Amino acid sequence: MTGLAQTGPVGTLTIDLGERSYPIDIGSGLLADPATYDGLPGARSAVIVSNTTVAPLYAARLRAALAGRYAQIHEVQLSDGEEHKNWQTLQQIFDTLLTQECDRKTVLYALGGGVVGDMTGFAAACYMRGVPFVQVPTTLLAQVDSSVGGKTAINHPLGKNMIGAFYQPRLVVCDLATLDTLPARELAAGLAEVIKYGPIADMELFAWLEQHMDALLARDRAALAHAVRRSCEIKAAVVGADEREAGLRAILNFGHTFGHAIEAGMGYGVWLHGEGVAAGMVMAAELSQRLGMVDAAFVARLRALIERAGLPVHGPVIDERDNAGRYLELMRVDKKAEAGEIRFVLIDGPGRALMRAAPDALVREVIDTCCT
Repeated sequence: MTGLAQTGPVGTLTIDLGERSYPIDIGSGLLADPATYDGLPGARSAVIVSNTTVAPLYAARLRAALAGRYAQIHEVQLSDGEEHKNWQTLQQIFDTLLTQECDRKTVLYALGGGVVGDMTGFAAACYMRGVPFVQVPTTLLAQVDSSVGGKTAINHPLGKNMIGAFYQPRLVVCDLATLDTLPARELAAGLAEVIKYGPIADMELFAWLEQHMDALLARDRAALAHAVRRSCEIKAAVVGADEREAGLRAILNFGHTFGHAIEAGMGYGVWLHGEGVAAGMVMAAELSQRLGMVDAAFVARLRALIERAGLPVHGPVIDERDNAGRYLELMRVDKKAEAGEIRFVLIDGPGRALMRAAPDALVREVIDTCCT
């Protein structure tokens, strides 16, 4: 992979974006180690943004690690869950920044999963037109995907992540020890984002996942370290080549067009993001097969791996009257849609992906087949 600096068996990767390059540190015990945060810009104050689930577990440790760096450290605890990823919750971060008279050098620390990371990054992008922030992801999904690459956003009732900005962190800290406290359902949801890297870029990783899925589910530290590192390597290379999703980076959304429709259609928080992506990958693979891009054996192999991870392989019915029509309606407001035409990330042979449209009639067939 290009644009990567590697040190040690886990170690550090670098997102190569010129002056905005930054490290991704991967290891155990990093969160509570003051040395982890060496090299960050100096500031009078910091704000730790977390949620009501993660803060009791890790906020005190992070605060202690940062105590020697800042004169003031403030905390914001948000409500936990995708359903709270909205303007009202975002205002809690701004309220703290303003009432505590935080200046433009204040560093925000996102301590939590993808929701916390997305909202903290968006707040950092907006406050005083941009302040530094650090990602400290505590879920597998955030460590392998959402904390890396600078996508920040909140949801709108009509679409997921439709209001946001590209804004890169100064550092990403993937402390594998935080995965020990992750609920089993959240761990499985994170595995969906690991699995996606195989069909789009690395079938050797896919084969490795087939061999090591049991170890991952058992939270074997070495297996998790490999999965996190390889996922970050792939994402770092893609983001370094296409930061703002002008082309190549869109392949990282494999399964997401269907998955986002599931999340919005069911109501945010009913299905976890990774669960929607899992079912969405099966649907996207099924569509790829119907377009003659992959064979049935590949689709079956992907479905089997997703099922082994404890993830759904069928989408839900989100409208009893016209389920496929409702899916299509929601997917037309997806960020990848152009002039109302839905564009899907499809598999153009195992390990290769591309973006293309598909006839509505064919998409309806896939939805009817895959949603129960």
